[in-house]
Formats: sequence, structure tokens, C-alpha cells
Amino acid sequence: MKPITPCLWFDGNADEAVDFYLSVFPNSRRLMASTYSEESPGDAGSTMIVHFELDGRPFMALNGGPQFPFTHAVSFVVSCENQERVDYYWDRLVDGGAPVQCGWLTDRFGLSWQIVPTRLLELLNDPDVGRAGRVMQAMLKMVKLDVAALEGAAEA
Repeated sequence: MKPITPCLWFDGNADEAVDFYLSVFPNSRRLMASTYSEESPGDAGSTMIVHFELDGRPFMALNGGPQFPFTHAVSFVVSCENQERVDYYWDRLVDGGAPVQCGWLTDRFGLSWQIVPTRLLELLNDPDVGRAGRVMQAMLKMVKLDVAALEGAAEA
């Protein structure tokens, strides 16, 4: 096991969430799961924890109950090499969820994601502060990020 593993708290739907995430991210797999026992706080025999990997990165999903819903205070950033990848991840993760702003979305389980083209970071770090500023202003008006529009703002 890796030294740091995010643990995601779900309200009884950890198995469904894990299956969904495994369908979205390549090189992903379910590793192992444990169930609640008669002596534990959950329903005996139901899934307690699922260990899984998304694109080779370790995660845990815990069926902990309704006490702690997800917030935007924690999000996962998906770096995308081109618009095709932005579209792929955006379309799948927002399905059943909600778009937010500036490349952020909330998936059907309430988890926040940032779908970010790597080109955005290059443009925002342009030594020409005018170009970088125009890109920032363009990004702030977007929901799903558009690489061509960001590049157009840089050149304007």
C-alpha cells in the first residue's frame, strides 16, 4: 500500500461509486473489500471499505453514512493533454452530477473534480503578464475549459 491514500466517505453507495470511477479512468481496478460484521456500526455483511486504484493511484471508499457529505473544499484534479481528454473526463464525470465553473464539476456522488488542460497552466505561466491575464479572464467565464478559446484569449 502507498504511504498516502485518499479515503472517500460515502453514504452506503461506495460500491456503486467505485464501479463508476473504474469505468471512467483507464488502468484502474478494484483491489479488495471488507464488510461490516455483527459487532460493527454498519449493516452486517454490507460493504464497509473498498480499496481500489484509479489510473494506478490508490484510493479507499468507506460506507460511513450520511454524517459527512463531500464539499468543494477537497477536489481531484485531472490533468488533460488536449481538448479530447478534457471532453472525455468532463462528459463522463458530470453525467448525473453538475457543472460548476472554471473546469470544476461535481459528480453524481457529490465529489468535486477539476478537469484541467495542461495547456492552461502553460498559458497562465506565460512571462507576458498581459497574455496570462487574458487567459485568466477567459477561464473565469468558462464552465468546461476550452483549450482553443484559452489560446485565442492569449493571442488577442
